[in-house]
Amino acid sequence: MELQTLIYLVVGATFLLYFILAIVARAGTTSEFYVAGKGINPVANGMATAADWMSAASFISMAGLIAFNGYSASAYLMGWTGGYVLLAMLLAPYLRKFGKFTVPEFIGDRFYSNTARVIAVIALLVISLTYVIGQMKGVGVAFSRFLETSVEVGLFAGMGIVFVYAVLGGMKGITYTQIAQYVIMIFAYTVPAIFISLQLTGHFLPQTGTGAELANGSNQYLLQKLDMVLVDLGFAQYTGTPDLMNTFLLTLALMIGTAGLPHVLVRFFTVPRVRDARKSAGWTLLFIAILYTTAPAVGAMAMWNTLKTVQDTDQIGSPEGNLLYAERPEWMKSWETTGLLSWEDKNGDGRIQYYNDKNEEFAAMAEEEYGWEGSELTVDRDIMVLANPEIANLPNWVIALIAAGGIAAALSTAAGLLLAISSAISHDLLKGVIKPDISEKGELMAGRIAMTVAIIIAGYLGLNPPGFAAQVVALAFGLAASSLFPALMMGIFSKRMNKQGAIAGMLAGLTITLVYIFWYKGWFFIPGTNMLPDNADNWMFGINPTSFGAIGAAINFIVAIIVAKMTTPPPHEIQELVEDVRVPRAS
Repeated sequence: MELQTLIYLVVGATFLLYFILAIVARAGTTSEFYVAGKGINPVANGMATAADWMSAASFISMAGLIAFNGYSASAYLMGWTGGYVLLAMLLAPYLRKFGKFTVPEFIGDRFYSNTARVIAVIALLVISLTYVIGQMKGVGVAFSRFLETSVEVGLFAGMGIVFVYAVLGGMKGITYTQIAQYVIMIFAYTVPAIFISLQLTGHFLPQTGTGAELANGSNQYLLQKLDMVLVDLGFAQYTGTPDLMNTFLLTLALMIGTAGLPHVLVRFFTVPRVRDARKSAGWTLLFIAILYTTAPAVGAMAMWNTLKTVQDTDQIGSPEGNLLYAERPEWMKSWETTGLLSWEDKNGDGRIQYYNDKNEEFAAMAEEEYGWEGSELTVDRDIMVLANPEIANLPNWVIALIAAGGIAAALSTAAGLLLAISSAISHDLLKGVIKPDISEKGELMAGRIAMTVAIIIAGYLGLNPPGFAAQVVALAFGLAASSLFPALMMGIFSKRMNKQGAIAGMLAGLTITLVYIFWYKGWFFIPGTNMLPDNADNWMFGINPTSFGAIGAAINFIVAIIVAKMTTPPPHEIQELVEDVRVPRAS
């Protein structure tokens, strides 16, 4: 069957499945809309949480980061998985025992303050909107390639799909949809990886294939050969040592950011019992580990296949070793139509020069010896996973499968984030602060209206993202780490933490992190300054904006503790509540 027809059939079948599940499991009450009636089995919830978690950043963008950055991208693997250990041990069971619908509701009640609740809502909206930009970028990338349209049209198509099943189904519908999406995603990610691993190294498991010898009889290991080729093209070694300080800070920010993400935390309110929350976290960690242990292999093999396509890896540096543009393969032509892959013939030789022209020494040598005037190929990192099966000439059904998986990854997390935004506005802000006497029917309608508006805003921001998917998502994690995580931790484990301390800490952490990110990402400019955006030479103490969330979290903790010590302790009933939340029911 023709590839495009097969893609339409496979992707269309998954959409039909999502719609059916949303209709069957349609939310009829606010409890079902916000927390699926607190009746989800922990294994099913673990699968749904994994799908909620394995966003466009994990499925589409993370392997692209690994492909282009090598070992320096390991922080994403360690941080995003390590965060679930924190969730399972320090937050999930206690939040479930508290018995509320949302994170701002917990903060508002624990710190006996509507001001604290409103600040938590603001933090949640900032985090979720930043995060959803990355998902919408992923939606646009996946739809544009496989539906053969522009990124903009692809993004609008994705918005329409999310609108139908998220607004209609609420958390109950989203949960069952995400279970289906997890199954689709994990097959779509691992099956092509197995094929490519067998093709390149003869190893069935991609995890072992990464460190194996190439099957071409060269007696060279995949990573060894990849290092040699990249260095010969002026890039850093694939297995080179990363910036240790920023790697540590980014890992820490991603870990505590994971434990503070509102759309993930709310999933632990959906299980029947407290112990089920801990079980859910364990199952989630197992389910995401399948993808996360495969991602390094996908990244390395995608980079190797791309280099082999545009370069004769035995003639690096020789003009004859570069691919003639007129002879480029079909996969390159397909991705060129999306605008996510492009070529510019800078020296007029009709061949594709791909090398690191940011390496001034190498660029000068290339121009003098070969007449190259700059790298001519531009590849968006977010296409690497989706293009990998095509680059490797895998069967059409495998390419169709990865199309469905990529779209499912972006849609699943987008739905969870939009629900978090909706509940923050309708439940925490409208019912909790502005109109406490609103009816359940009115609150449900307000939630659906809020989600509709959030989809429109997210789509607009997704058209002009400030970076590739995983980078934007990393910024959202930094914001979660610096604002909500410290408040949750101190709310559970410190009887002395009062509302003044929590409010001051959240404001300090969120504000300084936002200012640092906006300043060094160049998203605002103050006249009279000469600060250059997103330039390592100008970062304060060399701290990458994506790593700053860990510093923001530390500032949050310090400010909160100091202010709490200078003000009156919480009321006695609040201290008893904290003690009760920490003590197992059996005691």
